[in-house]
Amino acid sequence: MAGTMGGRPSIYPSLLYADAKAAIRQLTEAFGFTELSVYEGEDGLVLHAELVQGNGAVMLGSKGRGGRFDAALEGAGPTGVYVVVDDVDTHHQRAVDHGAEILMPPTDQDYGSRDYMARDVEGNIWSFGTYAPEITA
Repeated sequence: MAGTMGGRPSIYPSLLYADAKAAIRQLTEAFGFTELSVYEGEDGLVLHAELVQGNGAVMLGSKGRGGRFDAALEGAGPTGVYVVVDDVDTHHQRAVDHGAEILMPPTDQDYGSRDYMARDVEGNIWSFGTYAPEITA
């Protein structure tokens, strides 16, 4: 099964942005993602991008470029994505330093996690924390 061996995740959150280039900048600069690939069309719209964080990845692209995925997400509200990080406080400070809107500062949770919540440039909610459930086959 994908995601259990060889470093390939089996789930990739996929988001569309009105300004995908601004989203990529924020996700890399403020939230510490690394660009794996970015493909642009002749019109400058982001056709597809993959950004990596730890052993996971997110895919994103520009809204309004047509296709079934674009049509399916038309009018959809913001989404939420949870990302596991080792040092929540350092990660949070990086986000603050880059002007990210923080919705909840680093907080110790009853279930043992420490996490914080931020909103990206287009309203999606990103939670970063230490909670990483063990997934067994």
